[in-house]
Amino acid sequence: MPSSTSAWPPNVPPKRLNRPTAPSYHESVFINCPFDGGYKRLFEATVFTVFYGGYIPRCALEIYNSGQVRTEKIFKLIENCQFGIHDISRTELDVESKLPRFNMPLELGMFLGAQRFGAGRHKNKNCLILDREPYRYQQFLSDISGQDIAAHGGDATALIAKVRDWLNTVARARPLPAGGAIASHIAVFQMDAPAICANLHLVPNELTFVDYGRVVRDWLASTQPIPA
Repeated sequence: MPSSTSAWPPNVPPKRLNRPTAPSYHESVFINCPFDGGYKRLFEATVFTVFYGGYIPRCALEIYNSGQVRTEKIFKLIENCQFGIHDISRTELDVESKLPRFNMPLELGMFLGAQRFGAGRHKNKNCLILDREPYRYQQFLSDISGQDIAAHGGDATALIAKVRDWLNTVARARPLPAGGAIASHIAVFQMDAPAICANLHLVPNELTFVDYGRVVRDWLASTQPIPA
């Protein structure tokens, strides 16, 4: 287990953490996944791994604009992201409505449509599609057969490895360490996070998506690089 003084990913240039307010298209990763408490651990692991890889996670939770139609928010995010992570594993019926939620497949379709019909830079969009079990998607979303679907089994460490392996193929920086190493850094981050929250006057269990990203970036920026 690495210590918090040596938790920096050795292959991520520190300068990439000093970012402008609006991240560039080529470093933005659109995250399309459940946002409920049951998925929180996997969501935070995804966000951390994207930051760790030197990229910027983007999702609908970053936008607070009651006057903007939700689909327009999603279209704008997809327009501004070259990369996307889409988890279509949530197929359970909603407890209250007794109906499934189709937001994730819809947003995946929007992303694939932008790649297929968009011009210029949109032709270079690249995405990772996740599900809980291999080939399960064929029973409820068979039209994406032929896509390379990655299964995580509902396990955060497995998800981290899938996201890491995908980022490692698209990253412009040097290769990333293995998924297990990233998972161990997340464990250290989780121990350090309450102190960072205190310094930022934030409450750990009340972090918004933007707050969580700020805490992750502060942790990465404050740790020292591992000697080569």
